[in-house]
Order: sequence, then C-alpha cells, then structure tokens
Amino acid sequence: MTMRFIDRRIHAYIDYPIAAALLVLPFVLGLGGSNPAAKWLSVVVGAAALVLTVFTDHETGLIRVVPYWLHVAVDRLVGVTFAVAPLVLGFVGLDAWYYWANAAAVLAATFVFNAATRPPTVSARPSGVAVGA
Repeated sequence: MTMRFIDRRIHAYIDYPIAAALLVLPFVLGLGGSNPAAKWLSVVVGAAALVLTVFTDHETGLIRVVPYWLHVAVDRLVGVTFAVAPLVLGFVGLDAWYYWANAAAVLAATFVFNAATRPPTVSARPSGVAVGA
C-alpha cells in the first residue's frame, strides 16, 4: 500500500510555512546551546527554502524557473544534511533533536508520502523527426 498524498499542489502550499518555521523556530526554541551553527543552519536553510519556493514551477511559485522535480531533489538533500549535521557539527540535546526531527519529516514527506517526481527523460531522437527519414 502506497501512501502518496502529498501531491505537487499540497507541497507548494506547505513550502512557505515550513520556510518560515525554519527561520523562526531556532530563536523560539533557543537553539545554538551546543554550537552556534545549530541556530544559523536552520535560518540559512529557511531563507534558501523561501527563495527556492518563490522560483519553483508549482502552484505558489512566483517566478517559475526551477522545475518541481529539482525542488524535491533539493528538499531531499536538505533532509540528508539535517540528518548528519548533528553528528558532523557536534550538536547535542535539543539542537540535535531539532535537526533529526526535521530530517525525518523532510525525508518522509519527499520519499514516502510525496507523489512521484522524476526529472524529464531525454528522448533518443529529437521530436518531430520521423523514423527512417
């Protein structure tokens, strides 16, 4: 049984609140106790997520130049980064759990629950060229 209920439209509408949360939550939660990078990594990723969303070719994109499949690939990269950041940067306690929880959410949303997203395939022959011409 596949549970793919986050389609492109739903993904588009949750991108802005997630970017805002990544920008604000480190301050609300007081992150950075184990390493100042614990606060600023989230803020930088939140700002980048906001910019990416604005430029993504989906329902809430304002300047639609980034293909949706690439946006999802970047989200997945962020999920992996969040999973390893506590180990690499020495985050402990709330700092570590914040990133692990976000990693789990992002990776689940993009791999488990997200509708299939693949880059466009390249045709073996240019379109409009007849076979045997």
